[in-house]
Amino acid sequence: MTVPKRGGTFAVVTGGGTSGHVLPALAIADSLVAAGHERDTIHYVGGTHGVEAKLLPSTGYPVTLLDVVGLQRRLSPRNLAFVPKLNRAVRAAKRLLRELQPAVVVNVGGYASFPATYAARRCKIPYIVVSWDRRPGLVSRLLAGGAAACAVADADSRLPNATPTGAPVRAELVHLDRGATRTAARAVLGLPADRFVLAVVCGSLGAAAVNDVVTATVTRLGARRELAVYHVVGERFIAAAAPNRDGADGILYRVVGYESRMAAVYAAADLLVTRAGAGTLAELATVGAPSIVVPWPGAAENHQLANARPLADKGAAVLIEQPQFTADRLTAEIERFLGAPADLADLAGQAYAVGAIHRSGKLLALIEQIGAR
Repeated sequence: MTVPKRGGTFAVVTGGGTSGHVLPALAIADSLVAAGHERDTIHYVGGTHGVEAKLLPSTGYPVTLLDVVGLQRRLSPRNLAFVPKLNRAVRAAKRLLRELQPAVVVNVGGYASFPATYAARRCKIPYIVVSWDRRPGLVSRLLAGGAAACAVADADSRLPNATPTGAPVRAELVHLDRGATRTAARAVLGLPADRFVLAVVCGSLGAAAVNDVVTATVTRLGARRELAVYHVVGERFIAAAAPNRDGADGILYRVVGYESRMAAVYAAADLLVTRAGAGTLAELATVGAPSIVVPWPGAAENHQLANARPLADKGAAVLIEQPQFTADRLTAEIERFLGAPADLADLAGQAYAVGAIHRSGKLLALIEQIGAR
């Protein structure tokens, strides 16, 4: 373990906006604590408007939230506030870093990561850019040139000074044994032990296009007593969601708005339907979960499609682009895997093999190395 510098803080972990940034940031913080660092020597810096404002208070980490907003890619009145808010946030971040004097700053991306990372550059504090998207985000690209290292998911990254470390994944997923915990996971989620379970999870916000296809598929397969669907529709869609079905005379259909118990979902599901965010794909590979991935076509530079292709090429996921993701296609895939459990097992095995780098501990080792300089 690296001894913290005189300010008492070993690492500032910064990023946020969505769960896709906050959960990996917490995975990094938790791995540092597991390695022997005191929790109060890991300081989180995020934004006041992101999901971190809700998720961080209960973790026990010191937290600073800055009033910063993302730059809208379309014409928007919000962009008028972007520059002044960013300048104020950078000044506040500089004051914070001078007080904390961390050994290292770890950037996990998102608009909320810019102030603290740019302040680290100005204060000559070493920082690491952690980027697991195959097409790095704007903040990662802007700050990579001055980074002590860029931790990336694979060797094909465009970032300079890239070190393949895998993505930050929570310890409960790194050590998850899906087979051993399947029965208990289904009990936790209220799912039967004897049905084929399809879980649908498309990030914290959900996805309307995916929800519509799943709802239509459930209607089509309504008489199937061997099926259960656990559908996380997103809080914004829960009011208009299709009703639950208890499975008494056919398919069991459970609708929830948000699900935080992802280890249980991964263990309980025979097959998952997800978007292709890089963090989600890393988790699927880490635990070896068989999946159908439907990239969000509105993602910047269509980066979700770029994320998904390597897994599909290796037989580690079924890739279906959104225009082809229909009730006919989803029904066919479910029927295929119901009739060919060996194919499902092969899909899971290939995913688990891809996930080896995420389970390697290389990211933690790199952070310790940079922090010791």
